Amino acid sequence: MPKVAYQGIPGANSEIAVRQHFGQDVECLPCQDFNSLFDAVESNDADYSLLPVENALAGSVSGAYEMLLDHDVRIQAEVILHVHHALLGTAGTSLNDIKQVRSHPQALMQCERFLKRYNLEPVGWYDTAGSAHDLSHDPQPGLGVIATELAAELYGLEIVAKEIEDEPYNYTRFLLMGHGDPEPSDYNKTSIVFATRNQPAALYQCLGEFATRDLNLTKLESRPRRNRPWEPLFYLDFEGHWQDPKCQDVLTQLLHLTSFVKMLGSYPAVRSGTVGM
Repeated sequence: MPKVAYQGIPGANSEIAVRQHFGQDVECLPCQDFNSLFDAVESNDADYSLLPVENALAGSVSGAYEMLLDHDVRIQAEVILHVHHALLGTAGTSLNDIKQVRSHPQALMQCERFLKRYNLEPVGWYDTAGSAHDLSHDPQPGLGVIATELAAELYGLEIVAKEIEDEPYNYTRFLLMGHGDPEPSDYNKTSIVFATRNQPAALYQCLGEFATRDLNLTKLESRPRRNRPWEPLFYLDFEGHWQDPKCQDVLTQLLHLTSFVKMLGSYPAVRSGTVGM
């Protein structure tokens, strides 16, 4: 049975993503922060860790990509979770009983129209699953929380309303981290990070290497390089596995064109057209 570390407490969306990928026959290891995720794998306390890297509505997860650069682990797979929010209360609570709703500010924002429709006062909390945990241990009249249905099950809370998110296209992308390189699958992505040389058209030349080989880019994002102010790093995902001849060619060429390249992994990925509602 694999042991997988995730950030958060039981009932978090990250735990749901772990179980979506591995099924129920998996041991989950809750971790306090991203550093603990990587420490768990590097110390062999866990076989894998699951890192959230971006949300379809909120964009990149702050700090996640820097962690990929700092640690010597490889991406093993991509996991896409369709995020659903539920309004939870203590046993016997109805929607009319609730006046205030606690949750992480991101979840409150994603359910803003629902909260306004029922005149519910949002109260920011440190975590979605944490808000459910705290309500179960300290019930208060008129108080509800926004969390997952799994959190309701784990903490003995009532599901007052399901799928209350404003936008149906709410997905979070996770990367499964571990040791070694996974075998190629039917559809693969390769993730790299690189720095260009300080000269005109440097990024243009690098991207041209993918274009001339008909390699499709699925992500390109610049992030600050911490030890060199105003010199960005570029995080790039492209379709293909490093063992493919075209991918080997482009990676070799990048070594000549850039000042720094690190491959984060080649791994089985999720086709965009297969992500459903």
